[in-house]
Amino acid sequence: MSGEFNLIEKYFVGRQKQRKDVLLAAGDDCALVKAPEGLSVAISTDTLVAGTHFLADANPAWVAHKALASNISDLAAMGATPAWVSFALTMPSPDEAWLAPFCDAFFELADYFDIQLIGGDTTKGPLSLTLTVQGLVDPDKALRRDGAKVGDWVYVTGNLGDSKAGLDVILNPELRTKPCAEELEKRHYLSTPRVLAGQALLNLASSAIDISDGVISDIKHILKRSNVGVSIDVATLPVSNELLQFVETPAAAQQYALSSGEEYELCFTVPEQNKGSIDSALAHCGAKVTCIGQIRPQGTFELHCSGQAIDWSLSGYDHFK
Repeated sequence: MSGEFNLIEKYFVGRQKQRKDVLLAAGDDCALVKAPEGLSVAISTDTLVAGTHFLADANPAWVAHKALASNISDLAAMGATPAWVSFALTMPSPDEAWLAPFCDAFFELADYFDIQLIGGDTTKGPLSLTLTVQGLVDPDKALRRDGAKVGDWVYVTGNLGDSKAGLDVILNPELRTKPCAEELEKRHYLSTPRVLAGQALLNLASSAIDISDGVISDIKHILKRSNVGVSIDVATLPVSNELLQFVETPAAAQQYALSSGEEYELCFTVPEQNKGSIDSALAHCGAKVTCIGQIRPQGTFELHCSGQAIDWSLSGYDHFK
């Protein structure tokens, strides 16, 4: 990329305070960081591609928030505390009008979660963003996907379905006349990583995952790793008033809530003995929590509405469809 080093110096270097655990962040072949004794480093990498995860003409500040928030959400799902991020940016050509608002939003969110940019790369090509986030967590307490047991209760944070409705608006401009369309589009891009919730669950939840491909798809990862099944009451799914106005019927909102990808809320399971502690433990986290079902024996996957069985053919988000 022409002017690569000038762009790096102007937009990415010297934007943040140095964390005490960062020994070397920029100017060498590798960054050097130091993990506190007794903690493990949780690492996750995600790529966002123009045309797949966002439109090329989308608000660059919103794209920045979505890119970093979606990665931080992976740390939240394991109860990890965000620490460091590296970032590889591919652009067709240097575009400072795009980079300026992008970087302002990126570093605003990074600073909020005390996560430091420690390295990365820039190159020429189709617009895409690849981030590797790293956080710190006690390995003996980290939330995983393989701990759910029969009888555990299934919870989610926040509301579900708004992101899918927002994506519908983005892909079909005719929907912009529908109620709450503008707000739902904004919510698609501006999710809130549930870091505090993940940390609060470290001693309470038996398993957890973040909702990136839709709860109906993502919970199956827990079921597979834990060798269990599930029963979900769609009547309990938390949906916003804005989504209800947009789709017009409760059943449509429930289907959106099940299949909406890129929510970046948490889905987690809680043993019976810890159920009474959930509301108080997460009261300070800024996100409501809702029990939507219960873990059943392996091979069970049922949806019902207040006890009445329903047969909906739904799937979550698939990057290759």
